[in-house]
Amino acid sequence: MVKLYKNFDIKKNHKGSIILIGNFDGVHLGHQKLFKLAQSYKKKYNLKIGVINFDPMPKMFFNKTLKNFRLSSINQKLSLIKNFGVDFIITKKFDKIFSRTKSINFIKNILSQKLEAKFIFVSSNFRFGNKREGDVKFLIQNEKKYDYKVIQPKPFLIDRKIVSSSLIRNCLEKGYLDYANKILSRKWSIIGIVQKGRQIGKKIGFPTCNIDIKDYVLAKPGVYAVKVLRKKNPEFIKGIANLGYRPTFNQKKILLEVHLFNFSGNLYNKYLTVEFLKFIRKEKKFKNINELRSQIKKDLSIAKKV
Repeated sequence: MVKLYKNFDIKKNHKGSIILIGNFDGVHLGHQKLFKLAQSYKKKYNLKIGVINFDPMPKMFFNKTLKNFRLSSINQKLSLIKNFGVDFIITKKFDKIFSRTKSINFIKNILSQKLEAKFIFVSSNFRFGNKREGDVKFLIQNEKKYDYKVIQPKPFLIDRKIVSSSLIRNCLEKGYLDYANKILSRKWSIIGIVQKGRQIGKKIGFPTCNIDIKDYVLAKPGVYAVKVLRKKNPEFIKGIANLGYRPTFNQKKILLEVHLFNFSGNLYNKYLTVEFLKFIRKEKKFKNINELRSQIKKDLSIAKKV
């Protein structure tokens, strides 16, 4: 059972552990490599593994205009991390007070005194402390004084590209869904609550579940083949989704609309996990409803073959 903490006041049996620090947005192949390396240290030194992540992500905290950025919600992230042999996860609220913590105080008061960290796993571009003053070099300079060892794995490469959350965001924004899913090693997904909309889909013969994507990264607006999982129901339902602004109806707010195949029932206020399987086409504005309806039928035919 993985223990979840909201601060650095951890139990005694979790002190003196291997500590991994990062945002871990998406928990992609690069992150997974880090977790697997930590597992080898866990086995060799008989230590527990702890993860420190922050919510909101520091980049989103400092840039309030950065709305659509996350690859995964905080709950998705925690659920994924739990699969990699960790013993506890600290999700620290990133606020104004914490952001002003001096880098030396983060090392002294948190990593050393509160956590008693033995190994600290970080990426090469890791920065911490007030105004990002601390870096990996500074962590290493303080190893002997505070009795820990910094582990800095080499970047994980695919097609000579460094695997990163930024690379995945870029792929999704450009419509390279297959490549993004490859780097994630799973299907990218959005979890959200079904909201009541204007019933436009129902009126034209294709009822949809409307989902607010909140602060998820905005993948390329368009039509996607998807699979949908209902909470407390292990079976996926195949479907088709439109992610975008619905230009035919002059909508300004981004929305995820999902039409499910061979399904009838009320899903309002239910949580759905929407897995994106294939990018079918980009979003476009149609002259009229009949033209839209004709295109949807073509899209459905493609999506059902995926």
